[in-house]
Amino acid sequence: MTQPTPYLKYLFFLACLLGVVNLCSQQVTPALTGVNSYRPFPLPKTMSFAGEPVPLEVTDVAERLDRELQSNAYFHSNVLLALKRLQRSLPELERVLEANGLPADFKYVALAESLLGNVISPKGAVGVWQFMPSTARELKLTINDEVDERYHFEKSTIAACNYFKKARQRFGSWTNAAASYNRGMGGLQAALKAQKVTSYYDLYLNEETSRYMFRILALKEIMENPKRYGFDLLQADVYSSVPTRPVTINATIEDLPQFALNQGINYRILRLHNPWLKGYKLTVADTTAIYSLQLPQTIVNPTRDYRSSRF
Repeated sequence: MTQPTPYLKYLFFLACLLGVVNLCSQQVTPALTGVNSYRPFPLPKTMSFAGEPVPLEVTDVAERLDRELQSNAYFHSNVLLALKRLQRSLPELERVLEANGLPADFKYVALAESLLGNVISPKGAVGVWQFMPSTARELKLTINDEVDERYHFEKSTIAACNYFKKARQRFGSWTNAAASYNRGMGGLQAALKAQKVTSYYDLYLNEETSRYMFRILALKEIMENPKRYGFDLLQADVYSSVPTRPVTINATIEDLPQFALNQGINYRILRLHNPWLKGYKLTVADTTAIYSLQLPQTIVNPTRDYRSSRF
């Protein structure tokens, strides 16, 4: 048997070395690629708003919805907060919408506007429905030094219902009515007329209004199918409501903090349940200005226990 030449020894050594390197690379690769990775959520095959179909067969429409679906589904803190708040507000919100002839899907308009919180926009829009002062007064909401009914959940929701019903009469579509809430009835009407179309989905619009309905649709999809998007809340996770009782006020209250103490609560709790109050006094000027305050049915320690039961 002949001895291998130095050249063959060298080739054998090189082959072994390459084999070891290849084996190591195969072992290391999964670790290098095993970091967090994200995949886009697929679009639903069909969608509707207030019973009106979304034309997802149109490429541009599908892509606009896809943008909002991915943006919101991966905006975890926002979605979690929305899910927590929605469970608390949903019964009352759906009750008022139904009583005023509005489809239940309009709850997602409120969600898109404010996440169901009494927020103030940089432009001065206020409350769950984000009313500007002029629009609120047109819709018969009271705004003065003592009261701002844009913060009144039921009254502001009724005002929003009146707006949407009027808009639907004008546009013949719930979708167009909802879109006009962002653009304004006049602005949407002008765009439809100038572009010679009848549907929001066919309009070329400014960035904010172009995305508006699709954000509403994305929130609807995620809220109705939370587990599909990785959100799994227990009943203990959501914000619970505190049962209240109405108290009719037909005479001026000069000292609301003292009034609250007389009711077994404090001013902070009074304001939590009645965020439309603005100061320390509530004036009832005549018999038509009668207010209803919501007070907790069960009185607990107003300085300790109760604070954790309302967000």
